[in-house]
Amino acid sequence: MPYVGRFAPSPTGPLHFGSLVAALASWLDARNAGGRWLVRMEDLDQPRQVPGAAEAILRQLERLGLHWDGAVEYQSRRGELYDDALRCIAGWTYSCGCTRKEFADSALAMDGSRVYPGTCRGGLAPGKPARTLRLRTDAVPVKFTDRVQGEIAQCVEVEVGDFVLRRADGPYAYQLAVVVDDAAQGVTDVVRGADLLDSTPRQIVLQRRLGVVTPRYLHVPVAINDAGEKLSKQAQASEIGLQDLAPALAFLGFVPPADLAPGELLAWGRAHWSAARVPRVRALTPSSEGRSP
Repeated sequence: MPYVGRFAPSPTGPLHFGSLVAALASWLDARNAGGRWLVRMEDLDQPRQVPGAAEAILRQLERLGLHWDGAVEYQSRRGELYDDALRCIAGWTYSCGCTRKEFADSALAMDGSRVYPGTCRGGLAPGKPARTLRLRTDAVPVKFTDRVQGEIAQCVEVEVGDFVLRRADGPYAYQLAVVVDDAAQGVTDVVRGADLLDSTPRQIVLQRRLGVVTPRYLHVPVAINDAGEKLSKQAQASEIGLQDLAPALAFLGFVPPADLAPGELLAWGRAHWSAARVPRVRALTPSSEGRSP
């Protein structure tokens, strides 16, 4: 099957170093395989969108030389696809009237989040309005091999619980949208940050319910600062430019020669790319050194 990769940023601000690492790894993996690389804007969470951010991200990618194939897709325009998917799995879903406060005393998951205890599985309590739509999970462990992080296993029912497909405030949930979009676009390989590694078993459960192909996964380390905080727009990470390509390559385990011009870095990275060289950790602090001596 021909390789199809994608980069799916949220337009909540310009690209920063952490998002550059994810975009670069995805682009390099696709181009090294001779495949296509798509860009999709994950713009379902409208209150968090920054006006003009989507266009700014696309301009940044072009300036960096990370050119994509085909038209850019926007999740906000794909509601019919998500509705169709919900109809297909109606037998696995149920309405939930629980608020976060109501199950705040439920068991904690391994990552410190709350495990939904299945309160509404048997139906809503009399007079209780529906707030969210959840997917019914089971005790069958989900196992997959990440191309960097190795063997991953999770029992979604025990460690996460039945998860939300449509949120209380109306939008489709990320887990639903990303699975539907990847399937509709024929994505064969998902390369992204390891902060999303724990979401992958939920997405595989949903893929199985929908009867779509599970792509290969590669989760690169997340860039963090010295305090252990993820570099993100919310953390006011600085906007990136051509000067960040070499440090981003080094972060991924590829230190280019010092005499390469910015325009030569992508070609060098493409020729030397190998998933086996990416550090097998979930988080990493960027080095101040981006090139070999």
